[in-house]
Amino acid sequence: MQDTLPSPAEVTAGVVPDVARHRETVSAVLARRDPRLLVIVGPCSVHDPDGALEYAGLLAGAAARYSDDLVVVLRAYLEKPRSVTGWTGFLPDPTLDGKGDLAAGVRLGRRFLLEAAGMGLPLAYEFVDPVLAPYVADTVSWGAIGARTVASQPHRQLASWLPMPVGMKNCVSGRVGPAVDAIRAAGAAHVFPGLGVDGRMKTLRSTGNPDAHLVLRGGLVPNYDAESVAGAVGLLGEAGLPRRVVVDAAHGNSGKDHDRQPGVVGEVARQIRDGGPVVGVMIESYLLDGAQDPERVPALRGVSRTDPCLGWERTVPLLEELAVARRGR
Repeated sequence: MQDTLPSPAEVTAGVVPDVARHRETVSAVLARRDPRLLVIVGPCSVHDPDGALEYAGLLAGAAARYSDDLVVVLRAYLEKPRSVTGWTGFLPDPTLDGKGDLAAGVRLGRRFLLEAAGMGLPLAYEFVDPVLAPYVADTVSWGAIGARTVASQPHRQLASWLPMPVGMKNCVSGRVGPAVDAIRAAGAAHVFPGLGVDGRMKTLRSTGNPDAHLVLRGGLVPNYDAESVAGAVGLLGEAGLPRRVVVDAAHGNSGKDHDRQPGVVGEVARQIRDGGPVVGVMIESYLLDGAQDPERVPALRGVSRTDPCLGWERTVPLLEELAVARRGR
């Protein structure tokens, strides 16, 4: 059975406010032309656009308060990578019931991204399926290639073509080498097939992405400590790449335990105060603490349906801590 998807041109109407400026700001932070700290924060994966927009409103207020020290970017992830099976995100399954109404997902997901961007926040997005990138890429100011796809040639080629900074996560095992290779590959020019805005396959020609960078997300063991960060920076230096890293406080670095994220942020804040090479931090955060049973119907509002997140009230002190650390750098 086949369903016809709308072309990207049919769903990408609407001007995304300030996206070019946001991309340049993120690029400047990564290059240390801007002394502020990049903080990418928000739900593991958006399952309820209304709840996520409520969160975005809170985050926009905090972003304004800490704007002297932090460049705050909203996690607006609409695809969810899976090691085996499970809900694959709002874009492919917006009704959360396995029906896979992708046509509705790209329309509803696009509406959410435009409304979130309209609050003044830069948006972050993990590009899971390269075919879907044209439906969302023009709204995104910071992109990610995840731990499960960082060694994939199509994802590296996509990163070389995307017009925004892209973070390459270390492998699920914790290996950093493939992510360093991905940064090198994304920095080069490529010719590869991709979906055009008219819905037809095209030959895409990239010139390379100078803002690809490393994200440490832990693995079998965490890698946010100073020694692990130094080791990763050493690998970047050996490859002739900029010595900069973003640290993910969730995933392997927290053992997917949201209660451990504040400890990760605290250690990274110490490194920042000491002048270390960390240029950004990622935090999984939502309206309320924890996660809910993904089979629950109806889903609870404000609680993550995927990885457990820190609630908003516990997130604000971490933003304050990072702002203070940035000032002390």
